[in-house]
Amino acid sequence: MEKFYATGKRKTAIAKVWVKAGSGKIIVNGSDLNTWLGGHEAIKLKVVQPLLVTKQEQLVDITATTLGGGYNAQAEALRHGISRALAAMSADFRALLKPQGLLTRDSRVVERKKYGRRKARRKPQFSKR
Repeated sequence: MEKFYATGKRKTAIAKVWVKAGSGKIIVNGSDLNTWLGGHEAIKLKVVQPLLVTKQEQLVDITATTLGGGYNAQAEALRHGISRALAAMSADFRALLKPQGLLTRDSRVVERKKYGRRKARRKPQFSKR
């Protein structure tokens, strides 16, 4: 049984993902997806989106570890990692995932704070007198 590994990233979150043939179990950080995300149904749909696009939701087992960022960024990193692992499994999956934008790494990150500024771009309040 062959395992496929991929790394997904979003903001400061990183997801290490292993995909293998199985029965549709998703284990993240040692717990199943429902326990890991609780009642966040919209975010759960983000995670399983690559599986729904490729019709693999009952055919592969996913084991993942996530670190950094918040739960939403971790979920999007997980989605990116699952997509990349599926693309490594089959070129047919890549053809399905690419038009959906699931293989593209979302490169938006928080801009760094500059000296002399209150935030990244916010200047100190100007006082004429």
